[in-house]
Amino acid sequence: EAFAALPALRRLSLDHNELQALPGEALARLDGATWLDLGHNPITYVAEEALAMASLKHLFLDHATLQDVAPDAFVRSPQLRTLDLRENQLQGLPPLAGAGELARVSLAGNPLLCSCLLRPFHNWLARARVQVEGACAAPPALRGRPLDSLRPPEMRCGHPQLRPSPAVPSEQLRAAGSGQCPQGCTCSPDFRHGSCENRELREIPQGFPGDTRLLDLRRNAFGIVPLGAFPGLKELVSLHLQSCGIRALRPGALRGLESLVYLYLTNNHLSTLVATAFEGAPQLAYLDLDHNAFAHLPAGAFQLLPNLISLHLQHNAIGELAEGDLAGAGRLRWLYLAGNTIGHIAPTALAPAKMLEKLHLEGNRLTEVPTAALRGLPALGELKLSQNPIKHVGDNAFLPVASSLQHLYLDNMGLERVRVVGDPQGAGVPQGTAVAPILDLCPRGHGVSPLCPILFLSLISCHVSRWIEKLNLRVGATCGSPAEARGLKVKFSATFQTCPGWGRGEAGGASPDKTKAAHKPSKKKRLGKSPARGFKKNRA
Repeated sequence: EAFAALPALRRLSLDHNELQALPGEALARLDGATWLDLGHNPITYVAEEALAMASLKHLFLDHATLQDVAPDAFVRSPQLRTLDLRENQLQGLPPLAGAGELARVSLAGNPLLCSCLLRPFHNWLARARVQVEGACAAPPALRGRPLDSLRPPEMRCGHPQLRPSPAVPSEQLRAAGSGQCPQGCTCSPDFRHGSCENRELREIPQGFPGDTRLLDLRRNAFGIVPLGAFPGLKELVSLHLQSCGIRALRPGALRGLESLVYLYLTNNHLSTLVATAFEGAPQLAYLDLDHNAFAHLPAGAFQLLPNLISLHLQHNAIGELAEGDLAGAGRLRWLYLAGNTIGHIAPTALAPAKMLEKLHLEGNRLTEVPTAALRGLPALGELKLSQNPIKHVGDNAFLPVASSLQHLYLDNMGLERVRVVGDPQGAGVPQGTAVAPILDLCPRGHGVSPLCPILFLSLISCHVSRWIEKLNLRVGATCGSPAEARGLKVKFSATFQTCPGWGRGEAGGASPDKTKAAHKPSKKKRLGKSPARGFKKNRA
């Protein structure tokens, strides 16, 4: 709520501070802000949907410590036009989804690796007609070349000169190199990066400079991460082990990585984890285990991770969330479980994560809203239940998170009926009131776009209009009928003035004076200002 009382704010400078993550929830209150400076902060990662600022046009994240940006980091800031990422530690970027208005990206001063891995971003720049500033740092043949001068055939992934077999011991590998970097790998002292990406290695190489902060070991064939696999890397912040065929992390595998914040284990074969695998890495905050083989959450594995903030376990084979699965995850804020086979969530499964803000459960097998499991989550602001076979939303389904929930996704479920009964907060909805049918306003197969409402309703009754008026939830519902109101936001439709009792204040709480005022052009309207913008300010 830090910025909730500043609806007129247009420009915010938070540069030269000690922010380690984007304060997304606080910034989301600034509906009218167009300019945001977060430069010179130790921010290392921009997560999924990190910024939800509807009017933001200029974002500065220069001179930070950025090592990665999620593809959909800015989907909820659709007006973004300039993005300043100068002087970070980025080796590349993915295509940025939802950034349809983006005109310029600055990447100058980053250790850009202009290999085939950068082609998707390069192609996206051309398709979206986005201007880019920045030059290649590697490979040597392209060093210094501006990004906008490259042709796709030049961006190749070459074959390594050395492909060690299992018989080549780590000591021999180090001896074959210069002493500052394992042979077959590349080390950048200026940016403190090390990379052995796609070298077909079967052992984790050792001998990287002690001040290395980012280590990229993607696309190798390690199989096992043994005890003490990363000696002498006390300053390592980000470790990339995606697509390495990893089946197990041995106890003590991360021992000595006392500064590690980001661990990426996507696209491996992990089916279980033990808590001692994370021994010696107490600062780990972001753990990505997407696309593995987990059939259940690795219970107890998070006991030694007191600072865990974000946990990705999407696209595994998890069938249920059981009691104790999240033991030790007391500071967890973001939990991503989309694309599993979850059909049941125990009432106390989420209880240890009392600080949880985002819960993504889309694409599972839930047949009802897990109401009991939502109890004890006072900070939950975003809940995604899309693409679950939930046909009915029952009585008080979201009551446990009624005071905090701001973003609710119920699209692509085959939802047939929503009952709003009990009226526990005096919202004025009589028992038995129902809304039917429910219409998904997003094109199927395209997910949720920034243009889609947060709450999807095709038919809004007078009673439900009153209910929405008093909800804490941010509602972007639009009318499906009658024809003259189709497409209008519920808040601004004059249709509800025909509801019984409207003039007596019984529908939407409007009094006769307010009804008259609704017909009189406001000062803002006479000045040509959008009533929608004024509404957003008030709701913020």
